[in-house]
Parts: sequence; C-alpha cells; structure tokens
Amino acid sequence: MARSFFYRESSGIRITVRPHFLPEQSRPDQQHFVFAYGVRIENVGGQAAQLLARHWLIHDSVGLDTEVRGDGVIGEQPVIAPGRVHEYQSFCVLKSASGHMEGEYYFVRADGSNFSARIPRFPLDAAEAPGPRT
Repeated sequence: MARSFFYRESSGIRITVRPHFLPEQSRPDQQHFVFAYGVRIENVGGQAAQLLARHWLIHDSVGLDTEVRGDGVIGEQPVIAPGRVHEYQSFCVLKSASGHMEGEYYFVRADGSNFSARIPRFPLDAAEAPGPRT
C-alpha cells in the first residue's frame, strides 16, 4: 500500500487505522476476502472520554454496502484518559478484492457532554498485499 496507516483527529480524539489483507483466511474463488485492521484511539484532549458506540460503513467494489452499529468496540466501552491510548484489532469480509471502510465512534466526556470522532476512510485492497497471489 502507498500508506500503511490512516489517521484523523477530531474532537480531541486521534484515530489511526492500519489495514491489511489476510490471504491465508481468504478464498478468492468463493468471493471471500478477509481484511484485518488495527485501531489506535488516542485521547489528545483535556478530559477523559468513554467510547460508548461505533458506526461503520463498509463498501466493497461489487457495490455491496454494509452498515454496522453497536455498543463499544470488541465488547468494551473503554474510558480513555487524556494522553492515553486504547488499541484493538478487528476484521471484515468483502465479496471483492477491494473496498473501503469509514465511520465514527461516539463518546461521552467526563463532564457528561457527548461527541463523536470520525474514523478515517481507509482502503482495503488485496492486490496491494505483499507476496505471491493466487
């Protein structure tokens, strides 16, 4: 990939995403392409913030769009103090070798105010994966 990570800062939260293709878990002949992504959520603001929910938009190049909403991330609703970081790994499955994801996280600050932080749009592309392809 031209860039191995993608980041965006909004509302005092910096979100960095590192996507990669998982050829060993994919089955291209069955339109099953698995991508993993690591997410780093850094509180660069002045107050603690609790991540309450997520909203993802997943698009693949065959025109299939998926919207995912849910509480927290991987079963957690972490409180992130100023200067602290929460990291996790997740994955998605596309029916094509390329697509993209983007979205937002919903937070509440220590003072009770609610806000959202945008997740940067990032590409998912099996063709840019290193090594031999079948």
